[in-house]
Amino acid sequence: MLLALMQANSAVLDVEANCAAVEAAAAEAAAAGAAVLVTPELFPVGYAPRQVRAQLDVARLPGIKAALSGIARRHHIGLVYSLPGVVPGGGPANAANWNITSTLVDADGRTLLDYAKVHLFGEDERAAFVPGTERPAVVDFNGIPTSMVICYDVEFPEAVRAAAAAGAELLLVPTALAHGFESVPQVLLRARALESQLTIAYANHSGMEDGCRFLGGSVIAGPDGDLLAAAGEDSQLLLAEVDVEAAARARGAVPYLAERRPDLYRSWEF
Repeated sequence: MLLALMQANSAVLDVEANCAAVEAAAAEAAAAGAAVLVTPELFPVGYAPRQVRAQLDVARLPGIKAALSGIARRHHIGLVYSLPGVVPGGGPANAANWNITSTLVDADGRTLLDYAKVHLFGEDERAAFVPGTERPAVVDFNGIPTSMVICYDVEFPEAVRAAAAAGAELLLVPTALAHGFESVPQVLLRARALESQLTIAYANHSGMEDGCRFLGGSVIAGPDGDLLAAAGEDSQLLLAEVDVEAAARARGAVPYLAERRPDLYRSWEF
């Protein structure tokens, strides 16, 4: 299965321009034969947590989601997008709690998987959003058990291991990683892929947004920890072929998941 990652610069609160950029990337990825396009964290609204929280009308969110599903449907490609999400029961729309969410839709625009970010990063995110609490779920996507986490989540081994223990063999990760954290995609992501023996696709912003210089550096890492594809700092579409049998081979060779001792670990203090 061919994976595509969109690495691009988003315009804060210019939803139409950002969705047009997603559409262009989806068209290019579909033409290359990709089964899914992963886009960066909060890309349709831009990564500016306080500004987005203060200025985005929550009533727009259903329309934005419909537009993104329409992109997937028009180009017949799966799509991962990330948006603010209103917490159910979080209060009136103008006072509701918000999560950072990601959604996987199939090539017909149907929602397969939703996820709310569990680990918020920094004061801006914590001021604008509340953390999710649900473990990563797993769905079948084109024959591969697939899950999602968002950005900072992947830096916690527990989050990735929870997805792997639930059967995930592919982990899709929208992210918004600033310049100066090169070790995250180059070292940590590869370790996460290796220790949980799954493929990780990590799609980042590039350029400047709301005063933040983004790293770029999007990567796709295989279940043996090898990089299947890596981007530089500039905008680009990253492509890599994922072997649907790779996770099973890795887990058969070194059975990390099967040889865990969770009952013992629970007796240890962390």
